[in-house]
Amino acid sequence: MLRRKARRGLGDEVHGGPDDPLDAAQERRVRAVLALGGVPQADLPDGVQQVRLRLLERAAKGHEAPRDVSAWAAVVASNLAMDWHRAKRRQERIGERLASLRQLEHPSGEDTSVLSLSVAQGLDELPDAQRQVLVLRFFADLPVRDIAHELGVPEGTVKSRLHTAVRALRARLHEGEVV
Repeated sequence: MLRRKARRGLGDEVHGGPDDPLDAAQERRVRAVLALGGVPQADLPDGVQQVRLRLLERAAKGHEAPRDVSAWAAVVASNLAMDWHRAKRRQERIGERLASLRQLEHPSGEDTSVLSLSVAQGLDELPDAQRQVLVLRFFADLPVRDIAHELGVPEGTVKSRLHTAVRALRARLHEGEVV
């Protein structure tokens, strides 16, 4: 199916059509990973299209579909988010973007908004590699094994980055007296 779609090109039917390489759940996951990775809401549709394009290009080159398309798409989205950060030099803080995304998805109380903003700011302060594994593990809900496979690093490296990132984020939340 992906090869057929890649040969036809990226016509109007790509988004949401029957041959779309991403189903609705996978698209939501990609959007969440991009958003949590710091990509502004206005750029989310482009990021989702980039993931679709990479999946279609992969098929067009004759490569088999990834074992787990959802995990593969989440990792590609995470890499796109890191690329965006490098290109834009973080013109806006992730906290503002995440807060606006959270308000659109789930109107919440003041305490939840403060916690969300604090978590987002804490994520923004993490090194790229730590933020990436944290977002993939806890927000994209990928197992350590899949993260390691998709990033091409040992599982121990993923676990180490997760441990360090969680410890740093926890310290940030305690420091700000959020939790």
